[in-house]
Amino acid sequence: MGERHGNGGAGEGSSELLLERLLPPSAPATVAEIVSGFGLWERSEIPAARPRVMLNMVATADGRATLAGRSGPISGRADRQLFHGLRAAVDGVLVGAGTVRAERYGRMIPDGDRRRLRRDHGLSDEPLACIVSGRLALGDHLPLLAEPEARVALVTSSQASLPASGAQLDYVRAGHDGVLDLAAALAELRSRLDIASLLCEGGPHLARQLLGDGLVDELFLSISPRLVGGEPAGGEALRILAGAELDPPAELELLGVLSSESYLFLRYGVSA
Repeated sequence: MGERHGNGGAGEGSSELLLERLLPPSAPATVAEIVSGFGLWERSEIPAARPRVMLNMVATADGRATLAGRSGPISGRADRQLFHGLRAAVDGVLVGAGTVRAERYGRMIPDGDRRRLRRDHGLSDEPLACIVSGRLALGDHLPLLAEPEARVALVTSSQASLPASGAQLDYVRAGHDGVLDLAAALAELRSRLDIASLLCEGGPHLARQLLGDGLVDELFLSISPRLVGGEPAGGEALRILAGAELDPPAELELLGVLSSESYLFLRYGVSA
């Protein structure tokens, strides 16, 4: 499978790689062991004002976040396994409408083994797919919205609603004067929909907005061993963040480093 955001079916997880654990140094481990070490299966008894938010992005060594408009071509086996391992351990997945359209999002957890793993840890079969769309401009024939097993929350400042679809739809409407209030939306995801952990999969504009609003706790960044060059065309985002400079910049604390097949996987704590 060549797409990072693809289905992640049984074939993707049936022969898990061993990743080198460089920091903190330890014996090689599978993705399942690594994700377990992040504490994502644990649920605090003390309610928080918003979910624990993790940003998961991939970039080439020269900073490109996409190639031909998609992240799949710069991904690799271990990156995809980590991507789906993280997704399987959280309550919700947050993603911008542009990324949903470009990557043709489908069902969050199509693999039965991963769904059983979630049930074993007291979670629902699938994380809630939280799509951020200010105008609900999602286009036609989106696989995720046609999936009867999918649970989707539309995070928007709009009062409009989508036509009936196969997926189970909910709306998180949070905005002022037509501008989406992400902090209020995350608070509602926590209080009303019981989302304690939220994995953001981009795109770059949403990632920048979350960081600018001080709403990211951790960054998982995969560094692809590729140099591709090029300049953005047609407004295509070039890096993992798009938009105005962060002022002040977000400060990162390196928490862990993994390696596999010349990829580096960096885990950072993010200071608001």
